[in-house]
Amino acid sequence: MKMNKLLIVSLLGVGSLALTSCDTATGRGAGWGAATGAILGAAATGHVEGAAVGAVIGANTGALIGASIDEAEAVRYGPRPRGGFPFARPTETPGFYQSPYPPHQIYNLRGIPHGGLVDDSVGGGYFRKP
Repeated sequence: MKMNKLLIVSLLGVGSLALTSCDTATGRGAGWGAATGAILGAAATGHVEGAAVGAVIGANTGALIGASIDEAEAVRYGPRPRGGFPFARPTETPGFYQSPYPPHQIYNLRGIPHGGLVDDSVGGGYFRKP
């Protein structure tokens, strides 16, 4: 009975991730890493604690891999700036950030994970969410 609950919770977690999406490879990597880690952690230990630890490890690993993919994709569109991609500046509204490129467009980045690359379509360039 205990294993059935873990299986159901794991399947619901994967299902919810499949129905939602993130705009960056960092977010997608974190989501799929968490889901995979939770399933493997639950299967290996048979406990909810194992699923939670697996989810944390998987999310962090997936986010790191996704960040590498984001950076590789951004470089395809132009040379990487010296010193790396600049960070956006927070505004007074939570989740909204100002681009470092003129004319300093404000973007809603609530769905973008910290450190994710964002394409500034107005200013022309990529920047990171702090």
